[in-house]
Amino acid sequence: MSLFKTREWWSTSVGEAEEFDNGCLCVANIDNESSGSDKVILGSYQGILRVYNPRPQKTESGWSGYSPEDVVLEQAFQQPILQVEAGKFSSGSENLVLAILHPRKLSVYSISAIAGSVAHGSQYKCEGLYEHNLQRTVHKFCYGPFGGVKGKDFICVQSMDGTISIFEQESFAFSRFLPGALLPGPIKYVPRLDSFVTVSSAWRVECYKYQVLAVASDSGGKDETQNIRSGKRVTFDWSFDIGEQGMDIAVIAFPQAPASILILGERSICCLTETGKLRYMKKLGYDPSCLLPYASLSEGTINYIVATHTNSLLIYQDVTLKWAAKTEFTPVQCQVANFKELNGVIVMLNDTGRLECVYLGTDPAIFVPPHVESRELNYAKMDAEMAQLQKRIKEKGQKAVIAPNRKPEEDLQVNIHVSPNLDEMSMATGVEIPEEDSVPSIQLRIQVKARMLIDNIKLEVHAPWPLATNRSDYSIPSVEPNTPAELFVSIFQRGNSLPAHLYVQISASYQSATGGSRITTLRAALPAKLVIQPVLPVKSALHKLTIDTNKPPISLNDIFPDMLGENAGGQGAALGFQFFGGPVVTVLASKTSQRYRLQCDRLEAMWIPLKELVSRLNQHFNRGKYGDFRASFDGSLPLQEYYELVDSHFECRLGATKCSEMLAQRASQFRVIERRLLTRFKDKTPTPLQNLDTLLEGTFRQILALGDAVEQNQMAEAVAANNLSCGTYLLNFLIRLWTDMTDEEFKVLENAVSPVVSESAEQGWQEMTDAAVTHLLRTVLAKSAKDAAVNPSPLSIPSDTGKVKKHIALLCDRLGKGARLMDGLAEKKERTIKLPTPKTISEEADTELSEESNAVDNVISPNFRSEKSRKKKRGVVRAVEELAPLGLPMMDKPTAGLGELSEAKNQKIRSMVPDLDDMSGGGDEENHIANGDS
Repeated sequence: MSLFKTREWWSTSVGEAEEFDNGCLCVANIDNESSGSDKVILGSYQGILRVYNPRPQKTESGWSGYSPEDVVLEQAFQQPILQVEAGKFSSGSENLVLAILHPRKLSVYSISAIAGSVAHGSQYKCEGLYEHNLQRTVHKFCYGPFGGVKGKDFICVQSMDGTISIFEQESFAFSRFLPGALLPGPIKYVPRLDSFVTVSSAWRVECYKYQVLAVASDSGGKDETQNIRSGKRVTFDWSFDIGEQGMDIAVIAFPQAPASILILGERSICCLTETGKLRYMKKLGYDPSCLLPYASLSEGTINYIVATHTNSLLIYQDVTLKWAAKTEFTPVQCQVANFKELNGVIVMLNDTGRLECVYLGTDPAIFVPPHVESRELNYAKMDAEMAQLQKRIKEKGQKAVIAPNRKPEEDLQVNIHVSPNLDEMSMATGVEIPEEDSVPSIQLRIQVKARMLIDNIKLEVHAPWPLATNRSDYSIPSVEPNTPAELFVSIFQRGNSLPAHLYVQISASYQSATGGSRITTLRAALPAKLVIQPVLPVKSALHKLTIDTNKPPISLNDIFPDMLGENAGGQGAALGFQFFGGPVVTVLASKTSQRYRLQCDRLEAMWIPLKELVSRLNQHFNRGKYGDFRASFDGSLPLQEYYELVDSHFECRLGATKCSEMLAQRASQFRVIERRLLTRFKDKTPTPLQNLDTLLEGTFRQILALGDAVEQNQMAEAVAANNLSCGTYLLNFLIRLWTDMTDEEFKVLENAVSPVVSESAEQGWQEMTDAAVTHLLRTVLAKSAKDAAVNPSPLSIPSDTGKVKKHIALLCDRLGKGARLMDGLAEKKERTIKLPTPKTISEEADTELSEESNAVDNVISPNFRSEKSRKKKRGVVRAVEELAPLGLPMMDKPTAGLGELSEAKNQKIRSMVPDLDDMSGGGDEENHIANGDS
């Protein structure tokens, strides 16, 4: 903020609704008056030229200001006026004349005063001398004695495409393209160098010699030369990067100041020598609007004025701020003029036509607050008033009604209604399950309400794989407040895999009333009967889980009334549920004890039935106000079976990495063979191909087989990721029942052992889970200072899964011993394991937390059996090794072939496809291939 403001000497408002910019103001003795008094020349974008001769009179109250006699000339033109300048542009006279730049024309006028014989004074006349019609739309022009001419000024016009055209007064000289001038920038002529200085589109100050431009120009007539489309490339004499867009350029040519070039940027002022060396740079903390250098009385310094968008004039001497004054507006251009009554007047013009002639003074620009009447302080009265206020505050606090904190109402509201019944006619399409006719679908009704009119709403429905929708995105043109929009979408199972969860997410994006982008997200739960169907229970299974409750057992028919199917009419002691295209899960209810058992050949398949069972039991027993139903798990955690899911997913990740590496190697090999074969074909002397065509065909078949292998491995990895997600959900749920966790602790557990399995190849589930579990073991679960001091391992793909399995086992062991996942909670009693202790897991990888390896034995299930043959018979794909041969001759599997090719041809192609990593080019490669073929 400035302490002082500018002092007005003369001012006026030019025209009505006219626009001005930098270049529309010029100060010069345009009428060539003998006294040398300057005139103010204005040209507007509306095409009106005005010439002012300010002559305010000194009065007792100050200067008289503007009078109508100050306007000496006003003339309208047909085209907008972009720039006005005064110079010696006429060959027949050395007087100053006026050059006016229009978008497609350059005109030169002579302004003269004719002495009047009556009282109204002199008459001014504007007479046209010559004009040049331009072939391109112009931006600016500069002038000067180009080529060192004496007593004359030539004009350089810059076009919008960066082309410059040189006019030697009445005649056209040449046009020239400047390299890198995609957009026009400020341009000035430096007389001492006989050069042009401009700022290019690359934010670089460039200097071009006039002689270089003149020599490089093409010869020809006027029209032909102005319409140039190509020419000799010119090079700049020097350049300097300023790193921002240049707004203006000023050439310093005052006697006391060093020869310099000032460049005004968006955030800085740069001063260069005439050879392009940096003298100094001033970083600005404001937005400048224009720059004006003026003569300095100090030797070797440069004085200049900077006008800002904060309505200030800043006076600098080099980089030192010498004065600051407040203005009434933001100037777009400033000039210094000498009038008869006053010299060194600052002439300012803004974009709306406000013209002021000011000088610097010491009039304060600060706000003076009004005087406030003072009164004596009565401390006794103040204490009484304070006591009364405190009493009222206390009474209000006791009687206040505590209102809940309500969130601000959203402009858009989305409601979802899931149909309780399956669709009579299934809407499932593109189903990958063999028995696709039996796959059901369920309908969702989505209702969109708005508090106000909202247009262009984008609605997306996301169903996690293997679930799918018949349509995933919708576009709603508009929703009115009293007319909600309704959409219907069907959900079904498309992929042949186990679903990890039964949630569908709906998101709506729209523009709020304030103009910001908003997204409303809602999640809806789907019924379990969408993915499982009732079947007869299976008597035997590989995996069994027993859930204890504190309530007497009830019939399963009462728990699953909508999912009985073939079991309807039974005793309700056993129910069977089968995933579509998947395994059968049997649910058993004890008649004498308060236990329920789930059994299945696949551990991960028991997650959704277990969750559904506990949820329905909770709803059944907690219908009253004081429901105290509680479920618990007292068996051993199925860690070995869970580790198999972790290994299967990790093997798929390794398979993806191996396939990608082999595909890259075979692609490189294919390109090398192509180059060698192309060289043979281009050779003028035909030479034998030496089985290069057969080698090319074999490599091509391998690339196709590898591409199929990558796709199949991706599918196997997606299935393994879903299986691991189901297993993780199940393990976390069992740990919660096992340790009776609180909701806050369970959130910490799910964040550490996350059931969300990412698809990233760089940071997969194994390393992220290992890092999270290790952090828990080092912090809230640390038993000693040694555990807390262990450094975490880097997030890189491990060589095996031994470390993450060991850490998960330690996590379960410490939770079983009563540890809590949140600070400040009392430890629980140690859980005793009822089943016999099995052998520990084998661990080859090093781990920092290995001192408790014996304690891991207590939480490993003894029910782990190696039953891979039965799982393969059921068609369960868990890793890339269980896929059919994919035609990978370079894989570790010795039985890998080439897909549908016969074994004999496979052997032939293998023998003809050596490793060609060393084939980088040259004749040695051909000899290597020839020797291998022979």
